[in-house]
Amino acid sequence: MPLLRLIFNIAWFVMGGFLMGLAWWLAGVICFISIIGIPFGRACFVIGEMAFWPFGQEQMNRRHITGVEDIGTGSLGTIGNIIWFLLFGIWLAIGHLTHAIACFVTIIGIPFGIQHLKLAVLSLTPIGQTIVSKA
Repeated sequence: MPLLRLIFNIAWFVMGGFLMGLAWWLAGVICFISIIGIPFGRACFVIGEMAFWPFGQEQMNRRHITGVEDIGTGSLGTIGNIIWFLLFGIWLAIGHLTHAIACFVTIIGIPFGIQHLKLAVLSLTPIGQTIVSKA
């Protein structure tokens, strides 16, 4: 299975994953310009890495991993996700949905379209989420 993941990740990177990963990193750079946006920018870089190599990774709520609520998984995280959605989330989600539709046109592209849908959902509310590797 690790070989299959590698093949899928390389194909993903070449056929559009690179562009969406750059979009996430661009959003992260824009967030880092203001001090208030640094937590958003950090999330962008973590999720951007997943956007480059999504196969074998998944997102999880940090509260489920650590068992405790932190600033990103509480009420401040909800407010942050609302702000994120209005500024960046909707645009990244539209980008992922556009790529997903293009991937679903062919049978070979279906696994790539599923990954884009996963990332589209994550792009709507990334605060309080983390990326973990599947075993």
